[in-house]
Amino acid sequence: LQKLIHLLQATDDPLIQEQALITLSNSAAFSVNQDMIRNLDGLSVIGGMLSNCVPKVKEKALNALNNLSMNIKNQEEIQVFITQVCRTVESAPLNSDVQLAGLRLLTNMSVTNDYHQKMINSIPCFLHLLSEGTERTQIQVLKVLVNLSANPAMTRHLLRAQV
Repeated sequence: LQKLIHLLQATDDPLIQEQALITLSNSAAFSVNQDMIRNLDGLSVIGGMLSNCVPKVKEKALNALNNLSMNIKNQEEIQVFITQVCRTVESAPLNSDVQLAGLRLLTNMSVTNDYHQKMINSIPCFLHLLSEGTERTQIQVLKVLVNLSANPAMTRHLLRAQV
């Protein structure tokens, strides 16, 4: 895992970055690896890939963070990327793999009320995707919206959103 994280930092080759992210994402299926990746500062390295201009690299970084977000301690570190993930969802092509990967991560990060405030500005985007997206996009957006709606503090923001 340490070598993968270092490789991710050291290379500019999108194909190598993509493969390293896929491997890290698959490794995150095991809780011991989730902790190890966090302890090796892998979350910030993977999060740094969110600003990569290659859509496949960005998608694989979102997928890796999504798998790593199943751990509460990891969520505490991943939460710093929520605003960037929201912007990525908003700017990605409609129904793209990048958009869906971002929505999946936001779904996991919105299971608890801890990070809902960071998603408020994206509610109009979520509602737009609900009306314009394909069924896959709509289902993923609905998961985020259901999680947000379970928090009474979000009611006003959800009802006042301009669509």
